[in-house]
Amino acid sequence: MSAVSLTQLAGMGLLVAVLALCVVWASGDSNKYRKLVWMTLFLTFDLIMFGAFTRLTDSGLGCPDWPGCYGHSNPLLAHAHISAAQDAMPTGPVTVIKAWIEMTHRYFAMGVGALIIALMAIAWIRRFKSTQREAKLSPWYPTMLLALVCLQGAFGAWTVTQKLQPIIVTTHLLLGLTLLAMLAWLGARQNDHLPVAATAARLASPALIAVILLVIQIALGGWVSTNYAALACNDFPLCHGRLVPEMDFANGFTLWRHLGMTADGEYLPFQALTAIHWTHRSFAFVVIAYVGWLAHKALRIHGLRATGRWLLIAIGLQLLTGLSTIFLDWPLAIAVAHNGGAALLLVLLVMLNFKTRHAPGFQAVPAVPNKPLIVDHLHPHS
Repeated sequence: MSAVSLTQLAGMGLLVAVLALCVVWASGDSNKYRKLVWMTLFLTFDLIMFGAFTRLTDSGLGCPDWPGCYGHSNPLLAHAHISAAQDAMPTGPVTVIKAWIEMTHRYFAMGVGALIIALMAIAWIRRFKSTQREAKLSPWYPTMLLALVCLQGAFGAWTVTQKLQPIIVTTHLLLGLTLLAMLAWLGARQNDHLPVAATAARLASPALIAVILLVIQIALGGWVSTNYAALACNDFPLCHGRLVPEMDFANGFTLWRHLGMTADGEYLPFQALTAIHWTHRSFAFVVIAYVGWLAHKALRIHGLRATGRWLLIAIGLQLLTGLSTIFLDWPLAIAVAHNGGAALLLVLLVMLNFKTRHAPGFQAVPAVPNKPLIVDHLHPHS
C-alpha cells in the first residue's frame, strides 16, 4: 500500500477511537479512565460480535489482501477490482458487500487498538506524575494489552494471507476473547465493589475451572465455525439418528491443514465435520452443568448474587441459541448471538473470578448494646 492509503486507513481507525473518546469525555462519570476502560471493553465485545458476523457471512476474504483492500484504504476506491472479481465469480469470496463487511471489521479493530494505546499512555503519564503508585493505574497491564493487540493484528493478517486456514482463524478468535477477558479484569480493578461474604473465597478455584472449561468450549465452537461444521448434525438430541454417529476424529481435529482439506490435500470427509460438531455439542452439556452449578453457589453468597443471576440467564440463553441454530437451520442472527453469548459468559466469569479474589470482605463493626450484630445483612445488595 502507498503511504497515502496507509494514512487514510489509519485515519478510519482513529475516527472510531475519537468517537469513543468523545463519548467518554461527555459522560458524567468523574473517573474518565474507568469510563475509557469500559468503553474499550464494550467496543471489543462489539468487535467480537462483528467478527462472528464477518466469519458467518463468509466475508473473511472480502478484501483478499491486508491491511487495505486491493491496496486501497476502502472498498469504494477498490470498486473496479472488487467488481471484476465479483463478475468472474458472483458467489465467490469477493463481492462488494463482503468487502465492506471485512473492511468495517478492520476499522473497528484499529479503533480498539487506538483506545488501548490511549489507556497505556494515560497510565504511564499518571505513573510518572504521581508519587503514589496505585494498583488500579498500573501501566504494565495496558502495556500487555497493547502487545496482545499487536499479536491479534498479526493473526488477522495471517487469516487473510493464509486463506482462512482453520487453526489461524480459531486462534484469531481466541486471542480476541483473551483481549476481552483482560479488559474485563482491568475494568473490574477500576470499579468499587460491594463487600462479599468470607465464603466467597471458596468459589475462587471453581470459578477458575469454569473459565478453563468455557475457553475449551469456545475453542471447540470456533473450530466448528471455521470448518463450517455447524450443520453437520441437523437433529437433536441425536446426530443422524444416532447417539454416537459415524465420525472421523483424526481428520476432523488435524490442526494444520487448509480449509475443507485433510492434511494430505484430500477433501475433508463429512464424518470429520460430524466429529467436530458432535464434540462441541457434547462438551456443551459439561459446561452448562458446571456453570449452572457455580451460578447456584454464587446465588447463596452476599456480593455474588447479581453475578450468579446473570450467569444463569446467560447460560440459559446460550443453550437456547445453540439449539435454535439446529432446529431453525442456522439463521445468521441467532448464530451471531450465540457467539456473543459465549463472550458474555466469559466476561461474567472473569468478574466472578475477580470478586472471589479481590473484592473487599465484610468489615466487623462494634456491636451496639441490645442490638445483635448480623454481619451478613450489613450489605444485603449483591
